[in-house]
Amino acid sequence: MKKKIMLTFSLVFIFIAIVCCCACIGNSDDTGITPSAKTVEKKMITITDGTGREVTIPESPEYVICSGPGCLRYLTYLQQQDKIVGVDDMEKDLQQFEARPYAIANPWFRTDDKLGLIGEFRGHDNPELIVSLDPQPDIIFKTYAQSGYNPDELQEKTGIPVVTLEYGNLGIYRDDMYNSLRLMGKVMGADDRAEEVIGFFDENIADLNDRTSDISEEDKKTVYVGSIAHKGPHGFQSTEPGYPPFMFINAKNVGYSEEDGKVIPYADVAKEKIIEWDPELLFLDLSTLQSGDDMSGLYELRNDESYQTLSAVKKGDVYGVLPYNWYSTNHGNVLADAYYIGTVVYPDRFTDIQPDKKADEIYEFLVGAPVFEQMNSAFDNLAFIKLSV
Repeated sequence: MKKKIMLTFSLVFIFIAIVCCCACIGNSDDTGITPSAKTVEKKMITITDGTGREVTIPESPEYVICSGPGCLRYLTYLQQQDKIVGVDDMEKDLQQFEARPYAIANPWFRTDDKLGLIGEFRGHDNPELIVSLDPQPDIIFKTYAQSGYNPDELQEKTGIPVVTLEYGNLGIYRDDMYNSLRLMGKVMGADDRAEEVIGFFDENIADLNDRTSDISEEDKKTVYVGSIAHKGPHGFQSTEPGYPPFMFINAKNVGYSEEDGKVIPYADVAKEKIIEWDPELLFLDLSTLQSGDDMSGLYELRNDESYQTLSAVKKGDVYGVLPYNWYSTNHGNVLADAYYIGTVVYPDRFTDIQPDKKADEIYEFLVGAPVFEQMNSAFDNLAFIKLSV
């Protein structure tokens, strides 16, 4: 009797096991993986990136990282910064001087422990760190493709599509900048926001031009901006021949120069040349304060006997402006500086502008927060004032 009972239980157990097995087989596909455990395949599209490479990417990326100077700035302009899963060491670094509005408006880039490290600044990525990120990025955006691993090599080492962007600027390479915003917007599904950002820049540049375009050549004052940063801080001889704020307000930039019909992007001019030009108004890019109290452009203007001969120094016509380049060009600072410089060079054309408030209007649109006061305080509150020399 006991044997019959045990046999009956054994047959019931085998029957249940067979039913369960069949159920599992019925809910699986040809991979043998049940739907609940299988990663859903993402729709892929092919795009042409900023350097002409054809790259196949997920249509709607959930997670991304930004490699290279200014790359995360553009993602922030497009209001997509919440998609990042890692940053370079520049974004993790707490600096004494900070002139990047996008970083000031998003301190979590630095403080959020969930954001992994992807490598060193200026695009010197670490593939091993990237592949260890969790979650994994769907795409790597990369500016300045020549820095660090080339895009194809980085893509091969990580298995993640790399989309390159030509950074550009608001001056002679504005088309590159706008094309990159549109490309990033297309990839991120933020086309409308990209056009809003481009429209914002165009509207402000047009406004600056409209205020000053009818000023005659003889009524234009000569101007010079010194201590422009270029891969670090520099002294007063460092300038930008095509400095956009001067171009936008139609000022007469004594440092303007061309080579083969193209504006020179950066110049370290001879001190004797500045003395010879003797511009009526001088502007100092405050990035120079990083050099220290006894090496900055401000120190030079106050202590160098040659600069003391300049008419603007004698009259006290020297003014502080926000850093132009800081991990590539700060486009918001460019606009803010242009409006401030306008109030100095052509005050009657800018009577309605309060430079600090205009700056915050620009920052709120581009990076989502008014950051002028916080940024200015890092530079001893010397922005948008007449400097003591």
